[in-house]
Amino acid sequence: MNQNLLRLVGAATAAYGVAVTLRPGWLARPSGLTGPDGASLPGVDTCIRPLVLRDAACGLAMLLAPDRSSLRTAALVRVASDLGDAALLATALPARRHRVMAVVVSVGWGALSVAGLVWPEGTAKP
Repeated sequence: MNQNLLRLVGAATAAYGVAVTLRPGWLARPSGLTGPDGASLPGVDTCIRPLVLRDAACGLAMLLAPDRSSLRTAALVRVASDLGDAALLATALPARRHRVMAVVVSVGWGALSVAGLVWPEGTAKP
C-alpha cells in the first residue's frame, strides 16, 4: 500500500468536495445539469452538495487516517463511492457525452485509490 499516494488522493478529494460544495456549478456544468443560460437547473445544487460533502468526508478520512488499516478502509470507501457514482451517472445524466465523461472521471479517481492500495511503498528501508 502506498500511503503517500492515498493521502494525496484524499487531500485532492477533500479540497474538491469543499470547493464544489461552495460552487456546485463546477460539477453541474460538465455534467450537463444546467439550463441554456449556464445556471444549474432547479434543485441540482441541492442534489450535488451531499455528493461532494461525501467526497470531502472520504478525502479527509484518507488524509487523516491514523494507521494503515484505517487508511485502507477509507480508501475502499472512496473506491466504492467512485464506482457507485460511475454506475449511477452512466445512466442518469442527460447526454451521452456527459455520461461518458462522468464515468471516465469517476473510474479514474477510483483507479487512483486502487493504485494506492496495491502499489507498494518505496523499497528503501528506514
